[in-house]
Amino acid sequence: MTDESIIARSVNVAGLLAYQEGSIVSRAVIDKPNGTVTVFAFDKGQALSEHTAPFDAIVHVLDGEVEVTISGKPSVVKPGEMIVMPANDPHALKALTPFKMMLIMVKA
Repeated sequence: MTDESIIARSVNVAGLLAYQEGSIVSRAVIDKPNGTVTVFAFDKGQALSEHTAPFDAIVHVLDGEVEVTISGKPSVVKPGEMIVMPANDPHALKALTPFKMMLIMVKA
């Protein structure tokens, strides 16, 4: 399912979601068989524990800072930066500050 409310118009991606205290919130932008685009907002200290995914994914940071650990190697990612999480490599994310990201998952 694609979020039809934002198709074919300019959108402030970071403005699609508000931070929620003590939470992680998300909004699907595109959800197609070949890939997804989802925007997330993490409150400071919120995390996704280590896991794997069968597809490559790109984390593009829109606001704040996140520590992304891939195969045991941590990287701090800041606004305007991105990091590629390779398929099947264990990865985890921890919000160092409140942060927003666009997650792009390529399934094909």
